[in-house]
Amino acid sequence: MTAPTPQQVRPPQRPGRFAVVGHGWRADFFLRIARQAPEFFSCVGAVTRTEEAGLALQEEWGIPSYRSIEQLLEHHDIDVVVVSIPRAVTPAVVAHLVELGLRVLTETPPAGSVDELLKLWDAVGESGLVCVAEQNPYLPIFAGIQNIIATGVLGKVSSASLSWTHDYHAMSVLRRTLGIAGESLRVFATATTEPLLDAADRRNGGSSLEVVDGTHTRALLDSGNKSAFYDFVSNQWYNPLRERRILVRGSSGELDEQNVTWSGQDGTPMKAPIYRRQLGVNGNLEGADFDVLTWGGRVVYRNAFQGARLSDDEIAVATCLLLSMAPDRMGGYSLADASQDQYLALTIHAAAANRETVETKVQPWAGHLGSAPE
Repeated sequence: MTAPTPQQVRPPQRPGRFAVVGHGWRADFFLRIARQAPEFFSCVGAVTRTEEAGLALQEEWGIPSYRSIEQLLEHHDIDVVVVSIPRAVTPAVVAHLVELGLRVLTETPPAGSVDELLKLWDAVGESGLVCVAEQNPYLPIFAGIQNIIATGVLGKVSSASLSWTHDYHAMSVLRRTLGIAGESLRVFATATTEPLLDAADRRNGGSSLEVVDGTHTRALLDSGNKSAFYDFVSNQWYNPLRERRILVRGSSGELDEQNVTWSGQDGTPMKAPIYRRQLGVNGNLEGADFDVLTWGGRVVYRNAFQGARLSDDEIAVATCLLLSMAPDRMGGYSLADASQDQYLALTIHAAAANRETVETKVQPWAGHLGSAPE
């Protein structure tokens, strides 16, 4: 699945209308995006189980709250329902919304086990109404990398290594980078316990000098002619002592983090970095915002939400939301893609726990997976 181009992601004729089922940290992403990019999005209301939670949303975000989706629909027309609730109850809520004929953008992963994934797919997979809010393929850097790969400059891409994010998030990036769909893979994984300074409380502006044990999981996924390497430590999130890394190798070049090396037309080795233009620094008066990623004299990613001053994660989530509303979905992250990525993540942990090589099976959603770069 190649990344959306700057021409594809642009303001709609009218702001897309969405409702949120649930509340909390993840739901706030969508509410914040709607507040900061009103030309793109309008949140018409939220559905919460309790009146107390609904009143809190009303006070903080200025949106009405309801106790059921049916009640909300009596007052509003919507383009998509964002589901942001605990994983255990997500499948039932998604199935109910599909029964009502509503488009759904649900949090990732869509279910917690392979059996639950299969049941959810059996219930709603063929509807075409369910997208999943997996933002990582739409992060500016990963979208830019996908667009560089699409130029063919790396030749035939055969391997990728990622130490950036965990589980299904990482699978979503690796699978698209390599052009792996739903074919059978051989998975070998190990998990070791390793010490690392804890930085979890940096989310709250704190710091820590406590060394804690983390689980370091490494996995190799092999399709026969393509390989993906997964590398993540359980306390790597929010930890500035672990850099984020990606390495992509092809037949005529490689991309190492943000440097691209390739062969010119006459065979001369060429090299150029991916350059990020950030506004509002060093005297720039255009406002604190992200502008573009450029590489080799071309724009490989443009921030469609410039002016909203969104973080990269918010830009990616906003892209997921926008694509879920598009008439043709424009290659949005589907339930099939989310199910496959969660299936691979679960397989990695099973292989690591049993210290054995596992061969994945072709799942029912394989024929519905999005296309990926050649």
